[in-house]
Amino acid sequence: MGIKNRLILMNFLQFFVWGAWLITIANYWFGTKQWSPAEFGAVFSTMGISSLFMPTLTGIIADRWINAERLYGVLHLFGGIALAVLPFIDDSTVFITIILLAMICYMPTIALMNSISYTILKNNNYDVIKVFPPIRVWGTIGFIAAMWVTNLSGFKATHHQFYIAAFAAVILAIYSFTMPQCKPQCKGNSGASLSETLGLNAFKLFKNYKMALFFVFSMFLGAALQLTNMYGDVFLDSFKHIDKYADSFVVEYSTIIMSISQMSETLFILAIPFFLKRFGIKKVMLISMVAWVLRFALFAYGDPEGGLWMIILSCIIYGMAFDFFNISGSLFVETQCDSSMRSSAQGLFMMMTNGFGAILGSWLSGIIIGTFFTNENGDFVWMNIWNSFAIYSLVIAIFFAVLFKHKHDPKELGEIQH
Repeated sequence: MGIKNRLILMNFLQFFVWGAWLITIANYWFGTKQWSPAEFGAVFSTMGISSLFMPTLTGIIADRWINAERLYGVLHLFGGIALAVLPFIDDSTVFITIILLAMICYMPTIALMNSISYTILKNNNYDVIKVFPPIRVWGTIGFIAAMWVTNLSGFKATHHQFYIAAFAAVILAIYSFTMPQCKPQCKGNSGASLSETLGLNAFKLFKNYKMALFFVFSMFLGAALQLTNMYGDVFLDSFKHIDKYADSFVVEYSTIIMSISQMSETLFILAIPFFLKRFGIKKVMLISMVAWVLRFALFAYGDPEGGLWMIILSCIIYGMAFDFFNISGSLFVETQCDSSMRSSAQGLFMMMTNGFGAILGSWLSGIIIGTFFTNENGDFVWMNIWNSFAIYSLVIAIFFAVLFKHKHDPKELGEIQH
């Protein structure tokens, strides 16, 4: 199997593990277990909490002491074990604790996967900007495949979704130990400062105004991503409480409808090299922000009949909203650091998006929805929820356009190859 095919399989399994439960866990939480809505935000905040420190910590370890592919495998092994334990938990607090352990293992593997991919591609003289997106698209295909498996098997509201994820995680752990070696690039020296010794050099990126601002807006966009993951499938499933929509395709196959978002990703990922080199990171990020506005606004007014086109269009737009921010952002960070801090810099980006951003999104959305957009009977006022999210994204876009200064230089992205 060639290098690119090996990375394709790694990307596929990486996101298969996540896709098996991320979108459907709300159905298990509210439908099967009937646990408290107030605690549901805590489930998603575990991703944020673990992303606050684990991606950066593991990035530092991979940059200085342990081969990235070995650390990646160990994390997936322990993460898979934690996922396999979840079906046996009947207490919501214990469940949240176990899923936190699973996320402490899983979340840093996303940044490590990027670092491993970049290292292997560069070691084999590939142009990362051109070659990585078509490889990364298979991660999205893996996410879609997992969603379909969970939905079509009838497991979207059962504990079996965690078994599917656990099995894939263990397989990936074993596979990772067969990958080409990605040795630490930063070797210690006797004259190193304390921060260099501890591998904290990536935090120096915050001294650069442009990079600091980039990370702050990454956090705000990370919050937007959290909102759609938390409430998207539950929103579509909620139409079952309206008689004329109760037996609709959208209700029965809500997870498959949501998977259109990931299908869209496969197209927009392939467009990233063109857009980045043509327009630069600022315009690409702005496109992402406008796409988030449309994503939420279309959900606000969609329904399973006359407004079905809005739901489908919202899912299609999601691909642009997610990829133009998440993957383009990762590639941009790669242009701003050298190989000695590659893993820790990617971990820092992960910390801001899936760490602080995820916590911001889960915490604030829970408070806002519970206070302003929940009826006395406990039903959510979905139109107002989605419109408020759309306004939030619009405000972020306006501030980013005004504050973030970056002159596009196509040569800068070309340097990623070297």
